[in-house]
Amino acid sequence: MVACDSSIAAKLINGGVAGLVGVTCVFPIDLAKTRLQNQHGKDMYKGMIDCLMKTARAEGFLGMYRGAAVNLTLVTPEKAIKLAANDFFRQLLMEDGMQRNLKMEMLAGCGAGMCQVVVTCPMEMLKIQLQDAGRLAAPHQSSTSAPSSSRFYTTGSASTHKRPSATLIAWELLRTQGLAGLYKGLGATLLRDIPFSIIYFPMFANLNNLGVHELTGKASFAHSFVSGCIAGSLAAVAVTPLDVLKTRIQTLKKGLGEDVYSGIMDCARKLWIQEGPSAFMKGAGCRALVIAPLFGIAQGVYFIGIGEHILKYFE
Repeated sequence: MVACDSSIAAKLINGGVAGLVGVTCVFPIDLAKTRLQNQHGKDMYKGMIDCLMKTARAEGFLGMYRGAAVNLTLVTPEKAIKLAANDFFRQLLMEDGMQRNLKMEMLAGCGAGMCQVVVTCPMEMLKIQLQDAGRLAAPHQSSTSAPSSSRFYTTGSASTHKRPSATLIAWELLRTQGLAGLYKGLGATLLRDIPFSIIYFPMFANLNNLGVHELTGKASFAHSFVSGCIAGSLAAVAVTPLDVLKTRIQTLKKGLGEDVYSGIMDCARKLWIQEGPSAFMKGAGCRALVIAPLFGIAQGVYFIGIGEHILKYFE
């Protein structure tokens, strides 16, 4: 029982360390992804580089890390749950957790995707509001208030002028909408994360298995890292349309002329009619650049076994 608890603790530590390192490295690109997905047309940002340059000029270097605090706080449990849950389901569904069985690997990935949304949904809900605040504060929008149909995360004339913070937004959502406010877009999050995990985990497992050494029974760090990058980037691009829908639905504060959506189908319909099919792939390049190193680092850390080393040190 002690060994089992130690194994779970090591997996949680590995997931947490990987999440912290990965997010710190790629957060500015994730901010660009959110702003590109939320803008209608290309009036403000021409692309990722243009977005990052304008953000740095207008908001400074730290402006590119808006929302990073909430992400860094919650990414530890999120990544830990995702990686540990996939490992748990693999052990449960496959005899020794190592047999190659695509259907079982996909089912294990599905289980991991379902488990992680407990943390992912509120984390991204708060992160998106903070990341998009700079876009809404741009000169051509700041002089005009958002349409009355928009749903603000703050209420009252004074509070709407406060610089948003994760604590303020979370408190307002809980006060006005209860726990459901933090879980707005849960269905869209599930629709994105379950297919992502179904694609990612089996692809990574099979790619990583190609580099397993006979003597150690493990792949090298470099091979695990590259396998995580390839599987992560392909899975990220594949589910980008669902990520666009999730971002639009979870964004509470809208700019002038931007739509409010009643659900996934309403969002998809309006996006298709008003912006065309290409809008569903907004931020695809950014997502690939974010997810590839994020999961490359995650799997590298996981397979090195940093958690195991830390636990051994405290024994």
